[in-house]
Amino acid sequence: MSILPFDLFCRVVDNFGDAGVCWRLARRLAALGQPVRLWIDRPEVLARLLPALDVQADGQVLDGVRIGSWHQAEHAQPPRGGVVVEAFACALPPAYEAAMAGRGCLWINLEYLSAEPWVEGCHGLPSPQANGVPKFFFFPGFTPSTGGLLREPDLLARHADAQAQDRGARLQALTGLPTAPPSDALCVLLFCYPDAPLAGLYAALADLERPVWILVPGGRPEATPRDRDGLRILSIPFVPQASFDELLWCCDLNFVRGEDSLVRALWAGAPLVWQIYRQAGNTHLEKLEAWLDRARWPEPAAELTRAWNRSDDEAVSTSLTATLREPAWSAWRVRSRAWRAELARQADLGQDLLDFCLRRHQTR
Repeated sequence: MSILPFDLFCRVVDNFGDAGVCWRLARRLAALGQPVRLWIDRPEVLARLLPALDVQADGQVLDGVRIGSWHQAEHAQPPRGGVVVEAFACALPPAYEAAMAGRGCLWINLEYLSAEPWVEGCHGLPSPQANGVPKFFFFPGFTPSTGGLLREPDLLARHADAQAQDRGARLQALTGLPTAPPSDALCVLLFCYPDAPLAGLYAALADLERPVWILVPGGRPEATPRDRDGLRILSIPFVPQASFDELLWCCDLNFVRGEDSLVRALWAGAPLVWQIYRQAGNTHLEKLEAWLDRARWPEPAAELTRAWNRSDDEAVSTSLTATLREPAWSAWRVRSRAWRAELARQADLGQDLLDFCLRRHQTR
C-alpha cells in the first residue's frame, strides 16, 4: 500500500461545520492507512464533537490522527513527500508555508461543498504558486466529475442494521429520554441557525393528525411554544459526531445546517431540509438553488427548503403542510432514498483525494 503523510489545516468559521468536515476527512484518511496530522485553531470546538479530545494537551492521537493546535503548526515541518491540505482556503501559517519549498510536498486547496455546475470544470485544476509547490483545487460535490462526498465503506450497512432495530429503544439510548415516542410519531430533528423560521414550523406540525416529536440538540431554541396536543418539543444532549448518524437514522424528517450535517443527512436517506450558511448579498440562495436542481425534491419540499432559508414563517407553514400530505410525502421519501443510492455509486471523498494525490506524486 502506498503511504502519503497528510497535514490537514482547519480554521473554524461556521460553528461546528469546518471542524466536523476536517475531523471526518482526517479519520477517513487515517483509516485508509495514511499518517495524518490535523492542525486546528479552535480545538475546543472540535472537543464538542470529539469528547475524548483534551484541549489542554500539546498533541493527542485519536483514531489514528495526531491533533495539534494552530500555534504548534507554525513551528512544524511539512511532511517530506507528503500532502498539505488547506481546508476551505484557510491560509497556512506563513512560516509553515515557507518551509514547504523543496520538501516535495503536494498542496491541496479543499474547497467548500457546492452543487454549482462550474465546480466540475475547476475540480483538480492546478494553481501555480510563487514558492514552486504544486497546488491543486479539490472540490467535494455531487457528481462523478467532483471529489464526491465523505462516506465510510460500512456506512450504509450500519444504517440498514440500525433500521432493523426498535427505533424507540435506539432513541432513548442515544438521548436519555425517559420515554420513547409512539410508534406512529413523526420524529423531527431540528438542528438550525438562530434565524430559522420556527413559528411556521411549529404551526404546521401542531396541526398534524399524528403525534410529533421535535428533537433539539443542545437545548430548546428561543421562541418555543408550550407543547400542545400531539406536538412535543424536547431538548436532547448535543451528541458527539460518532453518534450523530444514529440520531439522524432515528428521525423521519431532518432539519440540518451547514456542510457536514447535510452530507450525513443525505446518507440517512430520509427527507431533509437544509439551512445553508448565510452569505452577504444572498449568494447562498444561488448555491441553494443549484443544490435543489441536483436534489430534485417534489415541488412542495423544494419550496419548503426555499422558505426555510428565507426565514419566511408563513411560507414554511404552508409548504410544510403540503409536503406532509400524500402523495408528496411518499414521493419525497422515495426520492431521498434514490438520491442516496445515486451518490453511493460515486467515489467517496477521502478515497478520491488519496487517489488524486497518489497520481500527482507518480507523475512528478
